[in-house]
Amino acid sequence: MTRLTRWGHSCVRLDRDSSTLVIDPGVFSSLDGALAGTRAVLVTHEHADHVDVARIAAATQEEVDVWGPQAVVDALAGAGAAPERLHAVRAGDTVDAGGFEVRVLGEWHALIHADIPRIANVGYLVENVLHPGDAFVDPEGAPVDVLLAPLGAPWLKLGEVVDYIRAVKPRQVVAVHDVLLSDPGRGLSVLQLGRLGGAGELVVLEPGDGIDL
Repeated sequence: MTRLTRWGHSCVRLDRDSSTLVIDPGVFSSLDGALAGTRAVLVTHEHADHVDVARIAAATQEEVDVWGPQAVVDALAGAGAAPERLHAVRAGDTVDAGGFEVRVLGEWHALIHADIPRIANVGYLVENVLHPGDAFVDPEGAPVDVLLAPLGAPWLKLGEVVDYIRAVKPRQVVAVHDVLLSDPGRGLSVLQLGRLGGAGELVVLEPGDGIDL
């Protein structure tokens, strides 16, 4: 059995027996809990709310391996990360990270505005758990049991999240990416997704809370 624990904003951790994997440990996440004892980190893209560069670079000096787009690898290397612990990935790759098989999907961040250049963003399908990062990543026909769905972001309209959930058809939806929302705004977004999602049970986890998959 795998345990999925949310550690704030877009950061989640997967634990199964002695295997552990952390996805998107950013500056708004509770990293002491997320990183404790792990040896594997996936990063979807270079934005600070998805990767705390200083903290993750330091973690590589303690034998933590990190996978992410080339821009993430470059940022971590520039912050003093151990080079042998950094692994660049792109759409189409399959890797073993922390004892989990991971498919890499992507590969662009959702458009924020035409005046803002788009950056690389990959999603990770970890044994039927899909973390799309900041994009509506296509699972390419693969079954998705758990979809990590964003609630609020500069690039996001909630109606698009509803349509994304309906297209992916997960068994469960775990709400993430909510630090920019007020408590009332977060509650309203959760209410709307629960009413309109149309696929899968909506699960809301506070930092440190988890579910068994």
